[in-house]
Amino acid sequence: HDALPIGNHRMNITEAEVHVMDVLWHRSPMSTEDIAQALQGRQAWKRATIKTLINRLLNKGAISATPDGRRYLYRPVLQHQDWMAEQRNGLLDRWFDGRLTPLVTHFAAHRKLRRADIDALKRLIKEYDGA
Repeated sequence: HDALPIGNHRMNITEAEVHVMDVLWHRSPMSTEDIAQALQGRQAWKRATIKTLINRLLNKGAISATPDGRRYLYRPVLQHQDWMAEQRNGLLDRWFDGRLTPLVTHFAAHRKLRRADIDALKRLIKEYDGA
């Protein structure tokens, strides 16, 4: 599980928890019932499992809860773009020693970069090189 920075500490978000986060990233605030309905067809989880995942995310500080009558409405604290950035950085660190060049080399060798990909990489290099 990847550790995600929140404030001055890091948290672990499990693969199952990411499903709940994904629902909340697309629409919030949501109640437990809303989350369960959004997960229908994706996951065959019982309501108790969804409640457990929500409680874990609350305890980790990844989501917040606001009272709404007899229920709670949940919102993401951890933003999707921050999670995605951490996933990218974790991939580079784990597989390519934190370096981008071996990643590009890997894709070039195994996936046959398309001409459009190569042109886009050249543009990026020129932009960063100040040319």
